[in-house]
Amino acid sequence: MPTCRVYGTVAHQDGHLLVLGGCGRAGLPLDTAETLDMASHTWLALAPLPTARAGAAAVVLGKQVLVVGGVDEAQSPVAAVEAFLADEGRWERRATLPQAAMGVATVERDGMVYALGGMGPDTAPQAQVRVYEPRRDCWLSLPSMPTPCYGASTFLHGNKIYILGGRQGKLPVTAFEAFDLEACTWTRHPSLPSRRAFAGCAMAEGNVFSLGGLQQPGPHNFYSRPHFVNTVEMFDLEHGSWTKLPRSLRMRDKRADFVVGSLGGHILAIGGLGNQPCPLSSVESFSLAQRRWEALPTMPTARCSCSSLQAGPRLFVIGGVAQGPSQAVEALCLRDGV
Repeated sequence: MPTCRVYGTVAHQDGHLLVLGGCGRAGLPLDTAETLDMASHTWLALAPLPTARAGAAAVVLGKQVLVVGGVDEAQSPVAAVEAFLADEGRWERRATLPQAAMGVATVERDGMVYALGGMGPDTAPQAQVRVYEPRRDCWLSLPSMPTPCYGASTFLHGNKIYILGGRQGKLPVTAFEAFDLEACTWTRHPSLPSRRAFAGCAMAEGNVFSLGGLQQPGPHNFYSRPHFVNTVEMFDLEHGSWTKLPRSLRMRDKRADFVVGSLGGHILAIGGLGNQPCPLSSVESFSLAQRRWEALPTMPTARCSCSSLQAGPRLFVIGGVAQGPSQAVEALCLRDGV
């Protein structure tokens, strides 16, 4: 892509990959917006974001892309919400978040946008849940999450939003909770068996997977240091329990801060950081049918801290950090398997 960036916000709309904001080489949030025409493989510059930001959330609403929260040039969380009108090529401001926040998790369902958690200007994790109504251009409050956090993974499954992990300050969160959109109630599920920062999460075939990460020492283990792991933990939504897979079913590489995705009955782990002195280029796939890991072709550009997006049979890995912020945009394609 034309601009090097990390922590960029990505969205897929009508055959175009939009990359918005992020941090550039100077380490400051960008207002740069660019789009890749997937058919012609050409990049175009878009109107800049009204608010330069990094680490924002994005939701596609028909012909609009809604950008929510993030961190600004002063390294402070923002409340700004802005919509890119694709047909008109311009931005419009929308109703701001009730509280400024970065690391907000967003989910769209039936044209409504749900924003969960985040970290405010006071650096405290938030438990607020808000829903955005586009027709009224307003945010409404919903019952708060039992566990405040930011940077969590969210999955929409049936009429429930599942939220897993995230952070509270520098500490990883092990909570796993679900919000019932019809009953407007929260359910606490059993927590993650192990406490890991920068783990990867994915949902496939009624199971939630938590992979790798930086293992944190237990509260009574004063001599252990954080270390990279290849742990694989799986939650069965039907039976409501976690399983820590045996050593034979762990990832081939120990890694954290990597891209995770689900394509065609496979869980994918791409790049990240490990025990090596530079980011990883290795890629591996867990077959849900065969219950085993296998190595895949390496990613052309070794990176960590990447943005990612699934579009059809392809998993895009965008930007991130190589030796500095990266311009790379690469996709793993699904063809007769992975």
